[in-house]
Amino acid sequence: MSPLATCGRGGWGMRGKTDWRPTATWQRLQQRALLLSHCRRFFSERGVLEVDTPSLSRSALPEHHIEPITCCADGSSAGALFLHTSPEAAMKRLLAAGSGPIYQLCHVFRAHEMGPHHHPEFTMLEWYRPGWNWFQLMMEVAELVGQLLDIELPPHPFPLTMSYRQALIQYAGIDLLEENQATLRRHLPADQAAALSDSDYETLLDWFWVDRVEPALARHHPALFITHFPVARAAMARVDPGPPATACRFELYIHGVELANGYQELTDAGEQERRLVAANDQRRLQGLVSLPIDQHFLAALAEGMPECAGVALGFDRLVMLACGATSIDQVTAFHIDS
Repeated sequence: MSPLATCGRGGWGMRGKTDWRPTATWQRLQQRALLLSHCRRFFSERGVLEVDTPSLSRSALPEHHIEPITCCADGSSAGALFLHTSPEAAMKRLLAAGSGPIYQLCHVFRAHEMGPHHHPEFTMLEWYRPGWNWFQLMMEVAELVGQLLDIELPPHPFPLTMSYRQALIQYAGIDLLEENQATLRRHLPADQAAALSDSDYETLLDWFWVDRVEPALARHHPALFITHFPVARAAMARVDPGPPATACRFELYIHGVELANGYQELTDAGEQERRLVAANDQRRLQGLVSLPIDQHFLAALAEGMPECAGVALGFDRLVMLACGATSIDQVTAFHIDS
C-alpha cells in the first residue's frame, strides 16, 4: 500500500477555547508515522545507518541567513549553548571517523522562521553517501520522494533539472552573467524599488527568486531539481570552476515547495574555514553577532573526510505535500503557539 493510501482529512474534534487539542488531525499524524517508517525502511534496505547526534553544541556553523536559537549558559565558563540548525557538522565528524553512509531524522531549530512552510522547530531528514557524486544523490532523492509521495519521477533526474541561472532567465528575465547590483534594481517593479533600495546583490536575487521563480515553478513544474547555484550560494558545497564557476548544489522543488537541498560536499578544511569566517564577517555587517566556529568539525575535515554527497530534506514539508495540506502546522502535533 502506498503511504498516501491512509492519508485522511477528517478532524480530531473541534479545538476548544483553550486550544489544547492537536493542530493536526489524527489521520495526518498516522500518515506522518507511516512516512517515518517508510523512510527508515528505505535506508535500511540500502545499508545506510541511522545515527543520532546531539541537539546542543557550544559552537555553530555561521550562515548570514540562518540564525540559531541560543540557550541559557550552563553555568560553566564556556558560555552559551546553541540548538543545532542542522546535524551537518556532527554527521561529517562521523563520516571522517569512518562511519560509511549515514542518515538522521531529527528536530532542528532556527530562530525567526515562521510561516506556512517554516517553523522555528522542525524535522529534518539528512543523509550522506561517501563515494557518490551529487548526480547519483539526486537519483536517490528522486527515488525516495517518488515513493513517499506516490508520484512518478523518472529514474534518472536529468530531464527534471534546470540550472539556477536558466530559471532566472526564463521566469524573471535576468541573466546572472550580465547583471550586477545596479542593473538588478532596474528590473524591480516601482512598488518594490524603494523597499529594496538598500538591499545587497544577494538579497535582490532572493527577491526575484521568491517573487518570480518559485510561483512559476509551482505552475509549470510538478517536480524539478534546480542545479548549479551561484558560487556565493555554495555554503559547504564544492565549486565547479566552469566556466562559469558554479556551486555543486541542487534543490528539489515539488509543486513550487522547496523540499531538499543537496551538495557535493566540500572536504577542504582551509577553504571551509575561510567561508565560515566570511559568513561571520557578513553577519557583523548585518548587525548580527558572530558565532563560535565549530573547531571539532574543522579538525575532522583536516583529518580527512571522504569524498561524498549529502542532502537535507524538510520532512514536515514532505508530509504536508503527501497529505495535500497547505501548512506544516496541519501535519505536526502542535504549533509553537498552541
